[in-house]
Amino acid sequence: MIKAVLFDLDGTLIDTNDLIINSFKYTLKKHLGLDASKDEIVMHFGEPLLDTLSRYDKENAHILLETYRKYNENIHDELTKEVVGAKETLSELKTLGIKTGVVTSKRKILAERGLKLFDLLNYIDVFITPEDTIKHKPDGEPVIKACEGLKISTNEAIMVGDSHYDILCGKNAGAKSCLVKYTALPIDKIMVYNPDYIVEKIQDILDIIKKENFN
Repeated sequence: MIKAVLFDLDGTLIDTNDLIINSFKYTLKKHLGLDASKDEIVMHFGEPLLDTLSRYDKENAHILLETYRKYNENIHDELTKEVVGAKETLSELKTLGIKTGVVTSKRKILAERGLKLFDLLNYIDVFITPEDTIKHKPDGEPVIKACEGLKISTNEAIMVGDSHYDILCGKNAGAKSCLVKYTALPIDKIMVYNPDYIVEKIQDILDIIKKENFN
């Protein structure tokens, strides 16, 4: 039986694809003179930000991180978009008695800001950010921490996300995993990690819950 649905944030509950791509492009161009392509950038979606920047310049990654964060915060509200159906899905999950959580690699202050833009924060029962764990995606610790907060077993949860980091985070914790097909990443590259479920749109998660719990 599924008792909780845990969501990645960026690219899953809110659409920040353009925000992230623009922030990376600005940072890499300013410090390294690189014109990184969209395809290159999206392959790192879901990875902790410092890890990604370290791939480009390990020695100065913290300087790149500071630039990225400042630029990202300045354009955040302008480029963050709604994922159609997210609010309605969270509301219906509550009606079905399902607990909800966010498990994200994004800093808490900015993650909360993104949720508040579309009035989603009040629907969330547990909120796990990098500040809450020692290990991060793809390690299972963030999902384990979320389930501990909800007082459920990890095998009673589904981790929903748009990258292989989310799928692995769920699997490594012993939870079910679900890929959203509206990801910016190539679907075939994520499917090799064998998510338990795949949905076309976020509302389809409700069908999974009804099939698992009520059939």
